[in-house]
Amino acid sequence: MKQFNRDKNKQDKLTIYYDGNCPLCRLEMQKLKRCDDNQRIILVDLQQDNFNARFPHIDVTRALQILHGEYQGKVLLALDVTHRAWTLVGRGAFVAPLQFPIIKQVAHVSYLLLAKYRNPISNFLYRRFGIGIKTCDEGSCYANPNNINRWR
Repeated sequence: MKQFNRDKNKQDKLTIYYDGNCPLCRLEMQKLKRCDDNQRIILVDLQQDNFNARFPHIDVTRALQILHGEYQGKVLLALDVTHRAWTLVGRGAFVAPLQFPIIKQVAHVSYLLLAKYRNPISNFLYRRFGIGIKTCDEGSCYANPNNINRWR
């Protein structure tokens, strides 16, 4: 019986391949992990140096164009990843409309447009409104640029 529970728990994990250079993507992944009390979400940054060696079955170019995830041996794309992720952490009611027939189609087209322009959009939102998580070329950021002692 314990073996079954362990296997079931392993099957209930979702691996999300996300763009770590995108401030909005990073923010959503951070919020998702905060809700992940049962450790069901595994986040993998597509930008890490050894990504291709560790995940040769994921096409980085394609995954940077559209969100990829793996759940129970199947590849999920775009809003199907988002829906599965928030459902696994117990917040499925908030994303349930994404699966309704007409809404799903409109949301998917909207998602593809947002995904295509996510970097300029998310950088603008971060610079203008502080929405998102800043990414840095040197690997460390200051939460407040006027206070050099506050690391982010």
